[in-house]
Amino acid sequence: MEFVSPEGLRLDGRRPRELRRINCQLDVLSNADGSAIFEMGNTKVLAAVFGPHAVTRRSELREEGALVVCEYSMAAFSTGERRRRGKGDRRSTELSMVIRNTLEQAVITELLPRSQIDVYVQVLQADGGTRCAAINAAVLALAAAGVPLRDLVCGCAAGYLDGTPLLDLNYTEDAGGGPDLCVALAPRLDSLYLVQMDNRLPVDTFQAVMELAREGCRTISGVMRQALLEHTQRLAVARGITAAV
Repeated sequence: MEFVSPEGLRLDGRRPRELRRINCQLDVLSNADGSAIFEMGNTKVLAAVFGPHAVTRRSELREEGALVVCEYSMAAFSTGERRRRGKGDRRSTELSMVIRNTLEQAVITELLPRSQIDVYVQVLQADGGTRCAAINAAVLALAAAGVPLRDLVCGCAAGYLDGTPLLDLNYTEDAGGGPDLCVALAPRLDSLYLVQMDNRLPVDTFQAVMELAREGCRTISGVMRQALLEHTQRLAVARGITAAV
């Protein structure tokens, strides 16, 4: 399969360095302390945050900071496959740990000692990039819940197909067998919180793909920040703190 045409277009019509359409919605669940839906192309992820609250298991209590608990799952209808996808399969468990480790670095846990924050992430529709979209949805939900963050951390993936670095792979590209690099970045701090790569890359190619993923993270963070700002302004108007413009 040809993933990049001679005219420089991908299968879905994007340029190699072009992101898919992004949409963010905050506080979509009334019973959660914070919630968000993050859409990237046809990938759609819902995240809900509960807490900070008292630690459920005393044995897991941390005197020095908050405990972050994360549960990742895929809805049975999220893909075209007809097999049931639960929250207990090996991949879901692995991604739960990856997201949790990323969020623990993003949250200023020392400000919330002896407490627990529960993060639930569910993929509603999958078309590639679910790991990064899950991180983005979770960070937005944490921000909506008022949890202190070091930065508006965001995730983005890049790959290498047909001799070309590609940003934000969809499912067809992701299944193409080429190297795939997932990055989570704190843009203002310029700190990497996650780097995961499938398959190997030569050093020079790796640098190009890495920089492309970082560039995508910066762009996505800007979209997330704008969505959070607009949501905060709407809340301020609704609560009579500021007047509508």
